[in-house]
Amino acid sequence: MSLETDILMERRRTRRSALLWKVVAALAVTALAAVLVARPMEDLDGLEAAALFDGEHIARVRVEGLIVEDRWRDKMLKDLKDDDTVKAVIVHVNSPGGTVVGGEDLYRLLRDVAAQKPVTTVLGSVAASAGYMTAIGGERIFAREGTLTGSIGVLFQSTEVTGLLEKVGVKAELVKSAELKAQPNPIEPFNEQARAAIKGVVMDMFDMFTDMVAERRGMDRDKVLALADGRIYTGRQALANGLIDAIGGEDAAIAWLESEKDVAADLPIKDKKPKYPRPDYLERVLGSFGKALVSERLTLDGLVSVWQPDL
Repeated sequence: MSLETDILMERRRTRRSALLWKVVAALAVTALAAVLVARPMEDLDGLEAAALFDGEHIARVRVEGLIVEDRWRDKMLKDLKDDDTVKAVIVHVNSPGGTVVGGEDLYRLLRDVAAQKPVTTVLGSVAASAGYMTAIGGERIFAREGTLTGSIGVLFQSTEVTGLLEKVGVKAELVKSAELKAQPNPIEPFNEQARAAIKGVVMDMFDMFTDMVAERRGMDRDKVLALADGRIYTGRQALANGLIDAIGGEDAAIAWLESEKDVAADLPIKDKKPKYPRPDYLERVLGSFGKALVSERLTLDGLVSVWQPDL
């Protein structure tokens, strides 16, 4: 083989190698772009966001729909507390409530965040029950005049189908270790002893809720109890009764942060969202099917603090 032929073949190998590396680089850039599109930067939370943004800002957190336990949401709030680039947090609440534990988690986490930086809450169309429990976790509460809030209370809901079973000729049998085990349940009558026991549990959590309100709103307990008969209030009524601090929205919250907490009003506001693991397609399909068959509110377990739980 001649020297000229060797040189030609070497040039071809060099060109092929260069082309290969260009393809690899293009694929890497495409993959990075796909990741950023699938997961926008504003969806990043806490310390991860700080590393990417590296700029001071106000965090906006939305609490919407039924409130339940959520460890990804809890992690996001814990990260916000430790993120030095977050100078304040505005929590938008638009929720009829949810489980007591869900509301308690949010309340206590917001109090933890407020120990490090200013936290204010802005109420939307509805912020009742556990939604109001969440709201009082902030240092100042804003609401619209037409906001529905309050509904301070706790309930335990169950069903009993013994009459229906008897009509269709079905007899339920139940063996248990004690009379109050698994009470209430659908296949045996709800007796007075069980009712009293459940009432005690409900009232204990009601006391916790009203204690939170009394502490955060600076009210004596008798006044809180007078307000905590389960009713809802408009934003105007809530203001008159001391359940909120002012009528307004996010602009009013920002103005308060500037005047009372020395937070610059021109800081950018960044939405913060929990970083949930991506469900697979089967889980998404089954989840959508389940929501179509069963009201989301009927899936709540345990003690509930929610406005209109039977809808």
